[in-house]
Amino acid sequence: MLARINSVTLFGIDGYICEVEVHVDKDAQERTIIVGLPDVAVRESCERVKSALINSGYDYPNSQVLVNLAPGDLRKEGASFDLPIALGMLCSTNQLQCCDLSKEIAIGELALDGRIRPVNGVLSMTMAAQANGFSRIFVPQENAMEAAVVKDIEVFGVRNLAQVASILSGQLPFDPVHLDIQQLFNVASNYKIDFADVKGQEAVKRALLIAAAGGHNVLMIGPPGSGKTMLSKRVATILPRLSIEESLETTRIYSSVGLLEKGEAMVATRPFRSPHHSASGPSLVGGGSIPRPGELSLSHHGILFLDEFPEFPRTVLETIRQPLEDGNVTIARTKGTLTFPAQFMLVASANPCKCGYYGSNIRKCKCSPRQVEQYMGKISGPLLDRIDLHIDVPAVDYDKLRDKVRGVSSQDLLRSVNAARAIQKERFGNDNRMTNAYMTHSQVEKYCELDSQGESLLKQAMIELALSARAHDKILRVARTIADIEECKNIGVAHIAEAIGYRKLDRKL
Repeated sequence: MLARINSVTLFGIDGYICEVEVHVDKDAQERTIIVGLPDVAVRESCERVKSALINSGYDYPNSQVLVNLAPGDLRKEGASFDLPIALGMLCSTNQLQCCDLSKEIAIGELALDGRIRPVNGVLSMTMAAQANGFSRIFVPQENAMEAAVVKDIEVFGVRNLAQVASILSGQLPFDPVHLDIQQLFNVASNYKIDFADVKGQEAVKRALLIAAAGGHNVLMIGPPGSGKTMLSKRVATILPRLSIEESLETTRIYSSVGLLEKGEAMVATRPFRSPHHSASGPSLVGGGSIPRPGELSLSHHGILFLDEFPEFPRTVLETIRQPLEDGNVTIARTKGTLTFPAQFMLVASANPCKCGYYGSNIRKCKCSPRQVEQYMGKISGPLLDRIDLHIDVPAVDYDKLRDKVRGVSSQDLLRSVNAARAIQKERFGNDNRMTNAYMTHSQVEKYCELDSQGESLLKQAMIELALSARAHDKILRVARTIADIEECKNIGVAHIAEAIGYRKLDRKL
């Protein structure tokens, strides 16, 4: 007898509907065959399904079982096919009495005792099921809240195989999972850290305010212990709140690689990713025979913090150049080409030299001029060109460290950022992702007109600092953001001067 039920497989971060066909041939020798480009985890489901059926009180067919996963040209990965295969076997051997399984979607890994274990990528799978017109989906109970984020589809969070069979046969009334997305989002979208915790560094806070308002990339240079990491971790607190649409995009990525916390339905705060400087290129941009997202994509709509920036291998740093401009990562493999979203704000920090105290007034630097040059020279010119603000972060003196007065709070800075972003939204239309940092050259020419004084100052900077055309546009974009913060329609000479002042490494070079 032949039974059909549907499931979903992941390719990258996207879900694709798969039809699971189970045929039991009573006249053939006992064995189980799975076809349809299954990987090792899928092929091993034979033994898991057999044990789960027996331990759940069902009979395992003493005959040949052929399982076909269609379409046959799409590779199937993971253990999420265990549940649909088991249900197909029950239906094809008349142990499960139900009208039609072809309208159902089932996802889940089976334990040997019939329990259903959670799997990765359930949000993308549920979105694919809803987009293809399915009205019901069975998922592991641990994944139920994540799946319930998707509207217009009934989500059933199930604990074991026997429970699913009872629901399908009508013996067990069971209500779908309901989730108030807005309430959940409001509760989960709060931060536990604040800019008010940072003593001093008012000039750096000003620069980070500009970066957050325009979505600009930042490089902070200063001695150890000056607060670079502390400041970086708080940048997300002054970025506008994630919209639900942005949260869904980010959650899909985290779900596909299994990084959602247990019981977490959505990523409600801006991601903050801080890979170690020993990270490889594929771990940053993504990779694998079937590519998976890397740190750049995990930072989507959030912050990618690269501490000890010059300590990263130069070849690794060069891999992030193109994503910084394009906002996505494209990975080509023989099995296909995948594009992952990667629209993030780069926040990098670096010591000014190997020992960390070049130019410091608190400790003498032990490095020779050549060593200082070699250390900062690890960051290529083209990569520096793509970083909008180069900021000095000096050491904080004792009096400021002991000052009991709290500094400007994240809430105060966020109000300025939201006001500047509102101006940009009016300028660029309803595209919430569009900020000054992503202006094209034609948009720079349109929205960044200068008066005669501004033109003269910019020309002088271009000549004296030998700036590239890209750096020219970066200065104008930053100046436009500064003008937006100050609610100025036109860019003034003071805005240009401040933007040029944030090109620290260009001045040094």
